[in-house]
Amino acid sequence: MRTGTTILLILIFTSHLSAQRVPEIGIAQPMEKDSLLSAAGYRYLVESISRNFSPRNVNDAQFQEKLTTFNKLKIKLYACNLFIPGEMKLVGPNVDEEAVLSYCRTVFERCQKAGLKLIVWGSGGARQIPEGFDRNAARTQFISIAVKIADLAARHGVVLAIENLNSKETNFITTLSEAYEIVKEVNKPALRLCVDIYHMMKEDESPAVIEKAAKYVVHCDLAEKEKRTPPGTAGDDFRAHFAALKKIKYKGKIIMECSWENLVVQLVPARLALQKQLEDVWLK
Repeated sequence: MRTGTTILLILIFTSHLSAQRVPEIGIAQPMEKDSLLSAAGYRYLVESISRNFSPRNVNDAQFQEKLTTFNKLKIKLYACNLFIPGEMKLVGPNVDEEAVLSYCRTVFERCQKAGLKLIVWGSGGARQIPEGFDRNAARTQFISIAVKIADLAARHGVVLAIENLNSKETNFITTLSEAYEIVKEVNKPALRLCVDIYHMMKEDESPAVIEKAAKYVVHCDLAEKEKRTPPGTAGDDFRAHFAALKKIKYKGKIIMECSWENLVVQLVPARLALQKQLEDVWLK
């Protein structure tokens, strides 16, 4: 066989493998469990801003210690959640914009030092619309401050992924469709979307919305619907959501953000159950 033909076949084969690459699995857990998670086959970790980067909870000396720990982790610190504390309001009559932006600036500066590039923006308490406050006014407020926060994030190489929460956790941005409209209106490269399949299922939202929001999707969280259990516990089927993610050529990770009864016992079976469903879709 000619060398040129061999190279062409290798390129075609490599391209096929790339197209079929199954998303990698990560987990939201405290970094102190790094060794346990690594031994169970996890390679990507989601931690919290509040525990590691927040100037409200972590002083400069403590943050330096965190940096040292980050560098020693066996699995990669991929993203953080729990971004803005509930008492720091983003909408309503008591928004202190200067305080919010100052807080975010410090968080982003620290993220840059740690090499952290992705923050999942749920923060249901911070975006909760106070009773009696005009919903349209709250939406306008949120978009206005989100523009400024996204600009700050961009300066430090951080991407924010707004998370759709369910209506039992907040009363604003409770569907992926609503999150999509917000991100589209903010129109900033540093503001993207987290597809949280757990919250989508809680709100009975169609997986088809993922396709509509394709341009902005950078992250995906999941858990089973009823008790936020890990995959394989109740047997929830995520394949329809995965099919939508495959259709939009999703390149991010799939992160388990679950309630665990016995982490040691459940870690490996949950990963294998999720891997099976991902492969059923991606390798079809």
